[in-house]
Amino acid sequence: MANKSIFGSAAGKILWTDIVNEAGGTAYELSAEQKLAQLAATGTMSRTFYATAEAQLDEVLAVVNGVSPEFVAKTAVYARERGYMKDMPALLLAWLSSVRSEHFTKVFHRVVDNGKMLRTFAQIVRSGATGRKSFGIRPKKMILNWLETATDAAILRASVGQDPSLADIIKMVHPKPASKAREALFGWLIGKPYDILALPGIVRDYIAFKADPAGRDVPDVPFQLLTSLPLTRDHWMSIGEKAGWHMIRMNLNTFGRHGAFKDDGFTRMIADKLRNAEAIKHAKVFPYQLMTAFNSIGAEVPAMIRDALQDAMKSPSPMCR
Repeated sequence: MANKSIFGSAAGKILWTDIVNEAGGTAYELSAEQKLAQLAATGTMSRTFYATAEAQLDEVLAVVNGVSPEFVAKTAVYARERGYMKDMPALLLAWLSSVRSEHFTKVFHRVVDNGKMLRTFAQIVRSGATGRKSFGIRPKKMILNWLETATDAAILRASVGQDPSLADIIKMVHPKPASKAREALFGWLIGKPYDILALPGIVRDYIAFKADPAGRDVPDVPFQLLTSLPLTRDHWMSIGEKAGWHMIRMNLNTFGRHGAFKDDGFTRMIADKLRNAEAIKHAKVFPYQLMTAFNSIGAEVPAMIRDALQDAMKSPSPMCR
């Protein structure tokens, strides 16, 4: 027989569970770092089957106080860049803004990588959930830097959405534009006097199109700025040609309602976009988003589009494996 002191039964070596999880089952206690990593990669900040949004928030805020600011910063970056999360990295960044740590400024632009994330960060800070309701010197400085360095197109995309709107944020931080064009753009956004001739060309095109869409090319602006206008089928087809992957996925029924899919060439073009592996990878799409789009398709969306969504599900993109 082999030496039982080193080859004994594993039964006596089992580590017994030491906590009860949200589902009521027994589980193993994690370290604070492990808990934060798990929450950052899977937390939704909305109600789940076993936990409320408030319970998730309380758990995150309790855990971050047990780890170093450096680990919180690294987790925020990972959650955004690798986990493609939205609310969670913004929450961790907001927490970092409330403590004395240089890591906030180091990771701000890696977490706030678009206007929507900027608005989410501002919303969380202003809510007071992380202990403060005002931006303070460092957060204000980083927001001003984002406003100064963002492209005109990024500013326009950021202007879509409320609570807070980009105009609200501009009014909070009082930027000092470095150019006449950016000064005019901010004035236009917040409803203050501006020099229309100094506006970026993309904004002037939008203003002209809004005044009279008939016979004009659709400006390359976020489609949400156009939906209240009397758009024709040709306009919607032009929007689809310029649209990004997620916009197309989320508005298939809209294109159908406006008759865009009656054009075979447009239908093939949208189908090719939906199944394009590089576009899927760039969009960082999750499988559930494809399933939601597939299940919500209406009768006015042709079978070719359904087939394209099924092809997209088989994409080699890591998120769709």
